[in-house]
Amino acid sequence: MSESVSTLTFQSKQDAFRRGARHAIGAPAGVLFAGYIGFGALCHSLNLSIWTAAGSAFFVYALPGQMVMAEMFALGATTLLTTLAVGLTASRFLPMTLTVLPQLDTEHRGSNSLYAMVHLLAMTSWAVAMRDLPKMEAQYRQAYFWGIGLVCWSVCAPGAVIGYLLADQVPMPLTMALVFLNPLFFMLSFTEVKVAAYRLAIIFGSFLGPISHSLVPDYSLLISGLVGGSLAYLLIHRRHSSLSGGHGT
Repeated sequence: MSESVSTLTFQSKQDAFRRGARHAIGAPAGVLFAGYIGFGALCHSLNLSIWTAAGSAFFVYALPGQMVMAEMFALGATTLLTTLAVGLTASRFLPMTLTVLPQLDTEHRGSNSLYAMVHLLAMTSWAVAMRDLPKMEAQYRQAYFWGIGLVCWSVCAPGAVIGYLLADQVPMPLTMALVFLNPLFFMLSFTEVKVAAYRLAIIFGSFLGPISHSLVPDYSLLISGLVGGSLAYLLIHRRHSSLSGGHGT
């Protein structure tokens, strides 16, 4: 069998970093910027401070968790309950991290820089990384991800501040629409991914979402994600098993 040829080539790690940054400028950073404009306006409507909006964008950098945090603060929930709720939303970062880390070369897997790099892992940067990292040599992947991640992260706090200051000008339906641009970009990014399990998971989750929300709205996201992803994995695994069995000796 012939080896797959890389479709993204670089002259150096600095070149990989610059290309990653350029690829982030546009849709990836744009949807995050728009989403954080919506988040800033939401914080204003919940009577939270502009420092909460900007600070959480800078230090937390996880829009679903920040929305939960803002709503919990507005409801007067205790710090412990707020921390637990936000922590649950952050559980999605474990499988995201476990899928990105093996793609780095062995030199970088034990690097202390990973502790800083993981802060730049978000739904948007992860989707772009999963699409692009397999197309390049392993030695350039960390530098490329740093370029994507830093650009995406750097636009979030300014977006939150702008959204907060313009809150009176932004209707609430538009605010929520801006927030949901990020997951929309995430789904559209995977239209370019050839892995069948990813596409099946999105399709199953899209069908299960409205159904589970009508039955158990508080757990609909968890159910649609867990069941949809599991069904996709089982179907692909069964297909691969049947093909292996059919070609066995």
